[in-house]
Amino acid sequence: RVRIPVAELLLENLTKQWGDFVGVDQMKLSVADREFLVLLGPSGCGKTTTMRMIAGLEEPTSGSIFFDGKRMNGLGPQKRDIAMVFQSYALYPNMTVYENIRFPLRMHRIEKRLHDEKVREAARLVELDNLLDRRPSALSGGQRQRVALARAIVRKPSVFLMDEPLSNLDAKLRVSTRAHIKNLCHELEVTTVYVTHDQIEAMTLADRVVIMQDGVIQQIGTPKEIYENPANTFVAGFIGNPAMNLLRGEIRSGTFTASRTEVSGLAMDDGSLTLGFRAEDAQISAEAGQLNAPIYSIELLGDCSMVTVRIDGSLIAVKADKAFKGEIGDEVGIKIAPNHYHFFDGNSGVRIDVSHPD
Repeated sequence: RVRIPVAELLLENLTKQWGDFVGVDQMKLSVADREFLVLLGPSGCGKTTTMRMIAGLEEPTSGSIFFDGKRMNGLGPQKRDIAMVFQSYALYPNMTVYENIRFPLRMHRIEKRLHDEKVREAARLVELDNLLDRRPSALSGGQRQRVALARAIVRKPSVFLMDEPLSNLDAKLRVSTRAHIKNLCHELEVTTVYVTHDQIEAMTLADRVVIMQDGVIQQIGTPKEIYENPANTFVAGFIGNPAMNLLRGEIRSGTFTASRTEVSGLAMDDGSLTLGFRAEDAQISAEAGQLNAPIYSIELLGDCSMVTVRIDGSLIAVKADKAFKGEIGDEVGIKIAPNHYHFFDGNSGVRIDVSHPD
């Protein structure tokens, strides 16, 4: 197995500002050696700006970037020992796959006698051994992206940066290329920072996920931690397919109420509250449940049926058996196991841990 040099990243109060607009606000983040860290969030949240500052393509307004304890501020990309893979493949159309992969070795003046071995090793890691004589125009989108990956790793950089590398691929190619990236980073044991707006990519690839909104970190954790214990309603509504169901309501004397919804036996103070639960943590019933509403839609997904009801404009999704029988308009109850409730402050949206009824 190839072993790339140790690379620990540290961001201290990193800020990027253009006039009055703050793209990244006082970011504090550490990335361990060999960790696969994903920056996740909607467009404009600051994730790509953060990556560009790590790469040296943008200079921070304030704050510091450290690689293994060495401050990187003011150093260009060529002095940071990083390699990037972008959304666009950025391959040279007049060069073969071999020459595209070899290009960084020429640019960094690596000894020519080492080129062939390094190119073929990189090509083997992304399974392009038999395509080295082709030009990019003769490749599929997934193959082109794998050439870009091979070109990035051929030098064995200390840090691997990927900015939306799968965005231009169709759904089937995204799945297969995602598997290539997962296996590649496992083989290389390279410190990787990966930017995406796709929560499925984040959850399947990451050791840890950093969720951002408006330039601010909302939560950092493993995919499991974030999925099971979202820090606020933004994270809850962003992570999951479908996202967590969220209903705004009030709690009085231990009972949460919202439109067509009632959950009793909660040990917490009165006030505005948001109830959350996952689609797989509830059941559709012909009897009354904590939520009761007519079916809005039914979608057969192969292994299950997704049953959706509509409550005050909010769509509430529940996974049912693939053999579920029902019709749009049928009144159903939704039953949620008490240990699967999630509650959030109705004003701040911050998670609240409460005692659940038996």
